Amino acid sequence: MASFSFGTGNAAKLLRIPLYAVGRMGTILVPRGQRWVFGCGAGVGDGALALQRHAAAAGHDTLWLTSSEREDLDAAALGIRTVRKSGLRGWWATARAGVIVVTHGLGDVNRYADSGAFVVQLWHGIPLKRIGLDSPATTQVPPVPGAPLLRRLVAFLYRNAARRIRVLPAASHRSRGRLESAFDLHDDRVIVTGEPRVDVLSAGSAEARRERADEILRDRLEGTAGASRTILYAPTWRDGAADPAVPTAEEWVQIIRVLEQYDALLLVRSHPLGEGGYAPALPSRRVRMLGASVLSDVTPVLPAVDILITDYSSLAFDVGLLAMPVLFLAPDAVEYARTRGFYGRFEDVAGDDAAETWGGLLSQLEELLTSTDAFASRSARSATLSAEMHAYRDGRNTRRVYQAIRARGIPAPKGAA
Repeated sequence: MASFSFGTGNAAKLLRIPLYAVGRMGTILVPRGQRWVFGCGAGVGDGALALQRHAAAAGHDTLWLTSSEREDLDAAALGIRTVRKSGLRGWWATARAGVIVVTHGLGDVNRYADSGAFVVQLWHGIPLKRIGLDSPATTQVPPVPGAPLLRRLVAFLYRNAARRIRVLPAASHRSRGRLESAFDLHDDRVIVTGEPRVDVLSAGSAEARRERADEILRDRLEGTAGASRTILYAPTWRDGAADPAVPTAEEWVQIIRVLEQYDALLLVRSHPLGEGGYAPALPSRRVRMLGASVLSDVTPVLPAVDILITDYSSLAFDVGLLAMPVLFLAPDAVEYARTRGFYGRFEDVAGDDAAETWGGLLSQLEELLTSTDAFASRSARSATLSAEMHAYRDGRNTRRVYQAIRARGIPAPKGAA
């Protein structure tokens, strides 16, 4: 079930133009301080959390802007001070901040108070599908009279917001070109530092990463221990449309049969903007939902996963840092390429054997679960793909981003030597 679309979101944005204007006038009058404020569209996590921990450890005054009680509790568990991003307190916190850090968009903080701040846009994945101004989906509006003019206005507003970005980290030079194009940034603002959100996949030993990931899973999902293999299914968002790969009742029977036969556990990570519709008709201990309502950031648990199934998710690039095999299930690849578009060809990432049905996917999965050669081959392919897209794998991406921010004129915390 889709829960959001660009069309409805852009319509709401256009209706809020007077509020943006009022907020802009307010930020002219309110002086900015040295506090760093953080927000993340997916909750307390992602690259924003990595950078917040680093900045706080360096002595900076930090604050997380939240949108729900769940986020308040998650931040409190980490000892992070919070303010709700909406309302006067959220506006004031954003308006007074010297540095604003977001992962999705300026709506991660108070959207009416970002003018004049030093904006760090961490983004939330290496683009495979086209994003931002490279995608026609970004400027969609409802089919109303004057829609072409409204689309141009949305594009203007998007460019205007993107120009406030001072630092946008990229995983590699290939990723950098995509981000420069998507955000219409053509100077030194898009920098190859590696992405803070994936440091957790490179720092420390493989054993320590796996142990920590298992601990998180056990904390969030009871009964996940014991299976010989853990499989993650992570379909991406369809811009408000239904996902054609949602299994039918008959396909769920086939899926569960394979899981039972090979003692495997399937974790379903539906996209935060399109949750729903993925649960089997009859509950099974072999299938567990791992949506954003259960775990806001999936990256830290990836070391506990053995196989990834996805379509167009940037996780396909990330799990290669762990040499994890990836299977692709994409029944709408041709249509998706036509309406949304990819950077390059989908086949360059997924290979020429991407499944179009669950039947085809399960055949590939069974081969991985029974053949060490097939598993090794897919692992090597995944690692090679990742090496092409991640320039760094030393667990120091967050440090490089922090140093880049400081190098652009952001002062050291008060009292620092």
